Amino acid sequence: MNINRGNPFQKEVVLDAWPDFKAVITRRQREADTDNLDHYTNAYAVFYKDATAYRQLLEEHGVINWDQVFQIQGLQSELCDVSKAVANSKQLDVKLTSFKAVHFPPVSSLPDTSFLLGPPPRLTSLSVSDAELLDRTWSRGGNEQCLRYLARLLSCFPSACVRDDRGDPVSWALTDQFATMCHGYTLPDHRRRGYSRVVALTLARKLQSRGFPAQGNVLDDNLASINLLQSVGACFLPCRFHRLLLTPAPSSPPAGL
Repeated sequence: MNINRGNPFQKEVVLDAWPDFKAVITRRQREADTDNLDHYTNAYAVFYKDATAYRQLLEEHGVINWDQVFQIQGLQSELCDVSKAVANSKQLDVKLTSFKAVHFPPVSSLPDTSFLLGPPPRLTSLSVSDAELLDRTWSRGGNEQCLRYLARLLSCFPSACVRDDRGDPVSWALTDQFATMCHGYTLPDHRRRGYSRVVALTLARKLQSRGFPAQGNVLDDNLASINLLQSVGACFLPCRFHRLLLTPAPSSPPAGL
């Protein structure tokens, strides 16, 4: 949905056929500047009606840049086995993470803050200047590629955060390049105050008001987030969200060295 709204992440769609397509891959435009180590930006989203058609499209020359670190993500069960089979044939390392997929029902009004402990929160959006804090606190962060990616997300897509009396973020969530809610986090000293609930509902409402679905994903062992999502009426979908991180094998040194 971001492609027809200015396309800030320079995405394009590749089909196996037209008009009767059976597989779709969304990828970064070939003319866009790339960092081969930036698997955050080098991301492919997949949908298919037929797993064989997806495999054939994956194997087609030029569809995937196999020389960079990248990720493939999607919601369909055969995605993992098909992607891993093709990647293994090209000697790429594959790491799979699977999540519960979540969808928010319509949020028609701003969340109630009367139940919050302490003074009323200052509810705002995140800014690019907050990217370093987000990079330090994200389990997938801690590198220059992530910092650059987060800064770009913050400049392009909706977010929500609670700030303290000094103006510093203490609880937040943002939106990724595929319009998925991500990196929901509250600083340890500010937990158990209801901030995560307010942030999640505020961001879901922002997305829905702009015509986006309010969707996300959560790890099975993240019980605190699962309980939060259940408390706000989020729906856990029967499918799973899969993210595969693919890394090319290191180049072998020339013989004799």
